[in-house]
Amino acid sequence: MHTETVSSTSPERCALESLLRAAKRLHRQATGESLAQSLPVLRRIIHTHTIRDVSLPELRRRRELVQRKHVLRMLAAEAGHESWEAYRQAVQAMGPDELAQLDVLSSHAGYPNHWFASFEEAERHAAAYGGRAVRAGVQGVVLAVQGPSAQI
Repeated sequence: MHTETVSSTSPERCALESLLRAAKRLHRQATGESLAQSLPVLRRIIHTHTIRDVSLPELRRRRELVQRKHVLRMLAAEAGHESWEAYRQAVQAMGPDELAQLDVLSSHAGYPNHWFASFEEAERHAAAYGGRAVRAGVQGVVLAVQGPSAQI
């Protein structure tokens, strides 16, 4: 009989599970039908050189090439790590709150949000027009706020 151990609910495991959930959502978005959801993720995959020698339109047409391992490598590269394995070890030292941005971004990435080449551009746009700037690797996205009392 299997019993739950204390380590299965440790902060390290929670952080890793949070990252893996975010990767699963991003993978679904990358391979999904919606252009608004798939293009930002596919751009990030290309920008991090996770999949090489393919244009954005070609990767969009052949999005079945994108596997979960590509999304994990993309996240590792965006976090400044050389590999998923190195990032996984670093994540195990992080708390779930340090990875909360991934959950927010993956659940809100796409239309009607505004994507920018840099986080700084996203911050300027959010300051001028409202919304919440979130870092996505080197890119930035301004998450739209729906209605006056919306919380993101």
